[in-house]
Amino acid sequence: MRTQRQYYVYIMTNHKNSVLYTGVTNDLQRRVYEHKNKLLEGFTKRYNLNRLVYFECGEDIGGAISREKQIKGSSRQDKINLIESMNRDWHDLSNEL
Repeated sequence: MRTQRQYYVYIMTNHKNSVLYTGVTNDLQRRVYEHKNKLLEGFTKRYNLNRLVYFECGEDIGGAISREKQIKGSSRQDKINLIESMNRDWHDLSNEL
């Protein structure tokens, strides 16, 4: 019997909430650890994005990638509304993983 994989779409920010990054992964705990510890070169390291403020999960990689693109293409205000629908006070959700 095959177990279903989980895929996560997530949003990271910095301590001022001034920069938002949307990503997709199959291991959210590992990916957040990589971002927080600056193990990945690129945008999140450059802008010190170390707080997980939003995530959603599903079992379909295609759906997760489509959702990531949808969120990335939305306005900053739409992203803020999305985050606040789940995490009104912008707490770092990584401790809940």
